[in-house]
Amino acid sequence: MPRLAYIALILLSLIWGGSFYFMKILLNDFGPWTISFLRSGCGLIVVTAVMLAFRKPFGFRTIPWLSVIVMASINTAIPWTLIAYSETHLSSSLASILNAATPVWTIVVGIALFRHKSTRNQWIGVGVATIGLLVLLGIKPGSFISVDPVGLVCMIGATICYAIGSQLSKKLLTGYSMYQISFGTLLTSMVGSGSFAFATESIDAADLVSASNLPMIIGLGAFGSGFAYILFYYMVQKGSAEFASMVTYLVPGTALIWGFTLLDEEIKWNMLLGLFIILGGVFLAGRKSRKMAG
Repeated sequence: MPRLAYIALILLSLIWGGSFYFMKILLNDFGPWTISFLRSGCGLIVVTAVMLAFRKPFGFRTIPWLSVIVMASINTAIPWTLIAYSETHLSSSLASILNAATPVWTIVVGIALFRHKSTRNQWIGVGVATIGLLVLLGIKPGSFISVDPVGLVCMIGATICYAIGSQLSKKLLTGYSMYQISFGTLLTSMVGSGSFAFATESIDAADLVSASNLPMIIGLGAFGSGFAYILFYYMVQKGSAEFASMVTYLVPGTALIWGFTLLDEEIKWNMLLGLFIILGGVFLAGRKSRKMAG
């Protein structure tokens, strides 16, 4: 596994650590489809700017648009909308915790639908990271008994979408740059989610430029979608879908780091220990991906 893939993993987890908070704030004025539309649109602007700045080819005629549309629906528009809707029933922190089920679903989907082989190191890595997540969050037996069922179902649906989408991206979009994949995915996601947003939800132009919403839109869209998708597809291409999905294990930890840095929230010993255990699990998953790649 290239060292840059691990660096990309850490950077992406830092970026996505604030995404659940951004969505929670935006839900005060926007619907789930609108949030997905804004997120896709802002991300598209960033990816386009990066491609123009570095003179990366767009390849409009060579991009397999049918595959991209399927990918954008399963891996972007639908899960982003489901996550936003789940946060009308769940706290942002709990949503980020449930999102950490993505690596497990990615392995299951890879075995069941794509005939991928799993190894002992892979399952050990997932198990270690799961234990680390429980330690980090101080979760005790019975912690999820009171979870809202609608929010829970939406988050499970989102993680399954991510699992299928990340596997499809490796299978259908091989041979295209991470910039082209990000551009095509965000463009089609913006069109799709925008169509549902304008048909089913109301959008007030004043809310788009309000002092409270604009930073959240930029954070969620420009960073949480634009730069983030370039990093994500880089990890899929250089490593594997399973390795890229491990970022969801780190997101709750980076959310705690942002809370400590920006909100002066306390970091306890179990948080640091849990984060250390998670990193160990991620390392094991990376070793597994390298073997499969060979």
